[in-house]
Amino acid sequence: MKIIQIKNLHKVYNDNSVSVNALNGINLEFEEGEFSAIVGPSGSGKTTLLNIIGGLDSATEGNVVIENVAINELSPRKLTDFRMKNIGFVFQAYNLIPVLTAGENVEFIMQLQGKSKPERDSRVNELMKAVGLGEMIKRRPSKLSGGQQQRVAVARALASKPKFVLADEPTANLDSKSTENLLEIMEQLNKEENITFIFSTHDARVVNKARRVITLEDGKIVSDTKTK
Repeated sequence: MKIIQIKNLHKVYNDNSVSVNALNGINLEFEEGEFSAIVGPSGSGKTTLLNIIGGLDSATEGNVVIENVAINELSPRKLTDFRMKNIGFVFQAYNLIPVLTAGENVEFIMQLQGKSKPERDSRVNELMKAVGLGEMIKRRPSKLSGGQQQRVAVARALASKPKFVLADEPTANLDSKSTENLLEIMEQLNKEENITFIFSTHDARVVNKARRVITLEDGKIVSDTKTK
């Protein structure tokens, strides 16, 4: 089932009266359950594309349709609500809230959704065990390694039971062992729960795990290959 349709996407940034074309007519579709990587040199448009799919940035032209909802046509308030209910994010910099414990970071979005305390607690325990951190629910981010913080970020991204997860350079700050552990966890969640993952990455280890690799150059798709 198609969950994302991207149609004729353009993004132009204006910097000091100079126009920069970040995306030039992107057309893409993603099926439920994909494990895909968007690759390309710096400045190719990877992060811009991910941000527009996730509703964190807006296109200059074109549409992003997620399960028949054109997100570019939503009001800011409705877009925020839609994003919270349907999209999980994993960022390069983790973006955990330092004053909250690992479990509270995972729980936070469910509080915003109005979930009951028992439901939140159950989901937090389930996800923290899934990412191998069941014993660290009460630790604050400062007491966790980089790899552990990124695993908490993955658990947080899944807390709302999103339609898909967007991961922007999620392994950029991790060592080889942490990267391997994180990718194994995400691959397992993808296969067992059919969670769709879309990565923006430079990391060959991520690309090697992906079952589809989309290459961008100068804001255009130059190849789109299913690898497995």
